[in-house]
This record gives sequence, C-alpha cells and structure tokens, in this order.
Amino acid sequence: MSSPSDLPSSSDPETVTDASGEDGEVKPRVRRQVGGRRAAPAAPSGLRRRMRAQPDEQDEQDRAETDGPDLREPAPQAGATGRTGGQTGGQIGRGRLRALGASLTSRLGGTSKRGGRGGTLDAQTLADAADAAGPMASMAYWRPRHRLLLLSFAVIVLLPLLVSAAYLWGVAKDQYASTVGFSVRREDAGAAADILGGLTSLTKSSSSDTDILYEYLRSQKLVADMDARLDLRGIWSKPFGDPVFTFDPDGSIEDLLDYWEGMVRTSYDSSTGLIEVRVLAFDPADATRIAQELLDQSARMINQLSAAAREDAVRFSREELTAAEDRLREAREAVTAFRITNQIVDPTTDFQTQAGLITTLENQLAEAQIEIDLLAGTAENDPRLIQAKRRSEVILDRIAAERAKVGVGSGRKDFAALAADYERLIVDREFAEKSYVAALSAYDSAKAESQRTSRYLAAHVLPTTAEVSRYPERFTILGLIALFMGLIWSVGALVAYSLKDRR
Repeated sequence: MSSPSDLPSSSDPETVTDASGEDGEVKPRVRRQVGGRRAAPAAPSGLRRRMRAQPDEQDEQDRAETDGPDLREPAPQAGATGRTGGQTGGQIGRGRLRALGASLTSRLGGTSKRGGRGGTLDAQTLADAADAAGPMASMAYWRPRHRLLLLSFAVIVLLPLLVSAAYLWGVAKDQYASTVGFSVRREDAGAAADILGGLTSLTKSSSSDTDILYEYLRSQKLVADMDARLDLRGIWSKPFGDPVFTFDPDGSIEDLLDYWEGMVRTSYDSSTGLIEVRVLAFDPADATRIAQELLDQSARMINQLSAAAREDAVRFSREELTAAEDRLREAREAVTAFRITNQIVDPTTDFQTQAGLITTLENQLAEAQIEIDLLAGTAENDPRLIQAKRRSEVILDRIAAERAKVGVGSGRKDFAALAADYERLIVDREFAEKSYVAALSAYDSAKAESQRTSRYLAAHVLPTTAEVSRYPERFTILGLIALFMGLIWSVGALVAYSLKDRR
C-alpha cells in the first residue's frame, strides 16, 4: 500500500487519489463540476465493498431505526386514525435521514467541501432538512380489504361474465329472423260527375286504421289465433337444452303473449303509416311461416274493418229508405182518405169550376137586369117584362145556391177549408216523395260502395327467409351484463368504503 506522502494533496482542485484500492495502486477520482460548484466526493469503491461485506454497529443501529417495530411486537389497533399513522411514518422517515447522515459522515471523514465553501454534512444537518421537509408518506402494504375488494370484483363481475359467455356461445341456440312490411291503404273514389269532369280517385294511407292494426299485432287475440293455426308453443319450444331463450310449452296464454313480445318486434312509423315486423324462430322456415300468417291475419282484420264499415253504411241507408217509404205511404193514404170523405178528387179544380159557374151566372143576371130596365116603361102585365123578372129571380137563386156550396152547408166544409186541408196533404206527400227519392239514391250508393274494397293491406316487404343466424345478439347481451354488473360492484364498493370511513 502506498504511503500517505505519495498521495496527491486533497487541496488539488482537479484530482484526488484513492488509497484503498485492492491491489495497492492509486486510483484517481475526478471531481464533477456542477454549475460552477464542485460536488461532494463519492465514497471510495473499496470502502463501499467493505460497507456491504462487513456491516458495523452503526449499520445495525440504522437498520433498527429505519425498519420500524419488530414483527413480534403487537400491531397498532385497527381503530387508529390516519393522522397517527402519518405522524409515525414521518418520525420513521426523519430517523432514517438522521441515521443516513451519521453513516455518511462517519464513512467520509465527517466533512465535505461544497463549491469551495466550507460546510459540514453531518446527521444534524440532514435531520434539520427532514424536519423542514415535513412528514414522509408511509409505504403502502397489501391489506386484507384489498384482497376482499378483488375477490368481490371476481365474484360479482368476472364470474357472471364467464358464466354468461359460456351459456351464450355454448348453450344458447341460434335464432333466425324473417321480416315483413306493410301498410293500410284507403281508396277514395269520387262521384261519376267528378270522374267525367277529370277528377281521379285518390289512394292514401289511413292513419287511424294503421293505429288499430298496430295494437292488434300486440293483442292476445292475435297470439291465440296464430297459436291455434301454427302451434306457436311447439315452434318456439322446439330446441332442447336452452331454458333461457326457448318457451315453456306448459306456459299460459299470458306467458305466450310475453314471449311473443320478445320474439316478434313491431315498429311503426306514424308519419308514413308503414309497419315493419321482425319475427324470430329457431328455424328459418318457421320464421317465414309465422311472418306469412301474421300478414294474412292482418289482411283479414283490415277486411273485417272494411266489411263492418260497409255494413254500417248500408244498414243506415236501408233504415232511412224504410222510414221514407213509410212516410210516403202515410201521405198518400191521407190524400186518398180526404178524397173519399169529401168526394172531391181535387178541391182546387172543383173550386175553380164553381167560381167559373158563378161568374157565368152573374153575367147572365146582368143581362137579365138590363132587359128589365129596357122594359120598365111598358105595362106591368107585359109578358116580356114578367119573363125578364122571372129569369132574373132564377139567376139570383142559382147564384145563391152555387155560393152556398162554397160556404158552410149540409154539414160539409166550405171550399176554402177543403182547399187548405188538401194543400197541406199535398205538401206532405211531395216532401215524402222527395225524401224517398233521396233515401233510395243513398241506399243505391251504399250498395255500390259495399261492392268494392275501400280499405286494403298493401305489403311492401314480403316475408323473407334468413340464411344466417344473427340472433341472439351475444356480444350486445354480454356487454350489457358487464355494464350492469360493473355498476352494481362499483356502487357496492363505494357504499362499503363509505360505511367503513364513518365508523
């Protein structure tokens, strides 16, 4: 080993020799310049090896201070607060820094130069720095509650996902879809005059009828009818070993209706009046059969609505025609009874004839009076004068008799009252005749309307036959299960930690 006189001086600004080499040679150490200031010298390599190989008493003391309490000592109580734990961790951290400062000071000779300015890097300095820095966080440990949280995640989230995935891809049977689309159309035909004038009939959708059909597609009556015709229970319970997606053949009609809502999806666009139905089955042919029967049942229901509407219209027109016939019959019978009672066919005509006769007699009376005036200068016993007076008296008597026929006499009404009654009967008869003609025309129109279909079902998409199974949507179902299980686990974990913090 070289003597101390052979080593370079420690005041050399560039190089310091190390006398602790293994083979006795001198190893130079170069001091690093950091921002114009020389850093503290590093520990010699030989010294570091000896420190690792032969720990001294100071190392044992440092380890005892930094490693904390012995495992055999009783652990702190579970109810200790976080503040106490933080203080303990801070004390351990400061003790660790003090021990580290003492160890470095003893190994490096107790002093160090910093940037040409003298200073002592001892345990007290590091302890003061630790006090100024504040308490240090304690080391995190794997605690039982962490294991319990992980176990709950595995049980609540991972296990249901694994079970669901195994069932969806290993047990669930493939389902095939058949799609059919239709709408309700209504034909409004104009009158014959409108057609001759150039107006054409219009065909448009009936929103009210479409709403009725949409509700019918979800009704128990339709499900019962289709089950009777196609045996829906047997079709949807055909595959064995899939209790989740198949139907129980022993289920009630209410159970079948609930299952129908899951296997038959109906979408309705109220703005266009289009209805689209997607039917699922475990066989493509069965799905097509159900869709075709659904289309036939819908068309039959629309035809029944049209028949009911036509029957209502015809029945109302028939009732109106019957009432008009009865009214016309009564009016005619009243006119006949009036004629028989008064023995007058037409009082108006008879009154005109009677008035003409009276007018003629009055003219003759006027001529007789003129003749009497002409014979007034003759003798009283002049035969011409006597005959003229006699003729005038006879004409007066006849006029009186004819006028008596117009007035009251012999228990019969006069011509004025008879004419008033007759006119009333004639007006009633004419009104009854016009009503009968209108009712007959309405009845004929209703019968013509009943001969054609005013509402009909127009299918724009005929039932399709699937080639590839796209249902059940396994990834979608699995994603929903993962979402809900994750939410349940998250809420449960938050509630558990909240209750733990409140204790």
